[in-house]
Amino acid sequence: MKAAPTPSITLSHLTFSTKYSTSSNSHTFFSSKTNRFSLKRLTSLSLHVSSSHNAHVVVEDDLHAFLQILPCDLRDRLYNDSKRGQLLEVVLDLGRLPEARYQGELGGKYLRSTEVSTEELEYAQNAVGNFDGDNRAGIEGTLHRISAIRSRKGAIVGLTCRVGRAVSGHIDMVYDLLHYGKSILFVGRPGVGKTTVMREIARVLSDEFQKRVVIVDTSNEIGGDGDIPHAAIGNARRMQVPKPSLQHKVMIEAVENHMPEVIIVDEIGTEAEALACRSIAERGVMLIGTAHGEWLENIIKNPTLSDLIGGVETVTLGDEEARARRCQKSILERKAPPTFYFLIEMRERHYWVTHKIRRRDDQFKVVIGRWKAYDRHEI
Repeated sequence: MKAAPTPSITLSHLTFSTKYSTSSNSHTFFSSKTNRFSLKRLTSLSLHVSSSHNAHVVVEDDLHAFLQILPCDLRDRLYNDSKRGQLLEVVLDLGRLPEARYQGELGGKYLRSTEVSTEELEYAQNAVGNFDGDNRAGIEGTLHRISAIRSRKGAIVGLTCRVGRAVSGHIDMVYDLLHYGKSILFVGRPGVGKTTVMREIARVLSDEFQKRVVIVDTSNEIGGDGDIPHAAIGNARRMQVPKPSLQHKVMIEAVENHMPEVIIVDEIGTEAEALACRSIAERGVMLIGTAHGEWLENIIKNPTLSDLIGGVETVTLGDEEARARRCQKSILERKAPPTFYFLIEMRERHYWVTHKIRRRDDQFKVVIGRWKAYDRHEI
């Protein structure tokens, strides 16, 4: 049923493709000339449900626990805010006005006319607890993330309090790709929702596909803070990482010690982690990962991460081959098979790019359209 993939890359025209055929149709993956799909903007309070006969989306944010670490006046202001379902984060910087930022809005919104005091930062710090070496902390039993900014002397002078949400039913947009059992890399800039997708994929693969899933959770963002992982990851197991610099070692440890069928890792960012990903993929384990960037082109040109999609090398063509291709004799080609078989660009929180158009209709049904080229500067 499955034919062997045939890779090709031509960086001068920004194309990168792998053709994969089945008995009934043919798809093109790893293409910067791919298509976009959109999700209708999802609004929610503490719990929002949208459903049809084949789609059921639930958003849970546990906002009450998040508000408890904030000063009383800010807590009351946000609790009564009609837009609290779109609350993305609250920024508390010493000597500045507290600011709330919302999904889908540029800039932020000041919450009061008085500056943040040292006492208020200390209150929030005591409510959260200790910060790790990466200056991140969480609220136990929740998915919220608190990040600190320190002075040169080590004192906390700023906090970014980010709302964590569990979204069930979100990944049915790419549900069909999970059936292939191939590794998937999600690429997007910070704040676009990559971690939320990782969390839901962990639940679907462990609960619905009955696979042995292990999450390598460096900052406890996927499974939440505390020793007991959040229910949003389903039956997936979670391995915590003592220090961010040890993530690659924990990834290999997960494979060697716990016999996973799927490894999920967030924010692949170093050469050691990229090599660990290749080692895992070569052992026959399905890998789901994320990396920062907006386009496939960003990964290709990033010397640290380019190995995730096979790497790039300079090749010298013979005269006859160069004439046949109508190109220069020195060209760039992919060096090795890609670590990840699929790549999805998360261009916006509800606007992704993949090999086919994927969107939701008014009844939240997933509609997959025909492939066509797109202009990457359009979005």
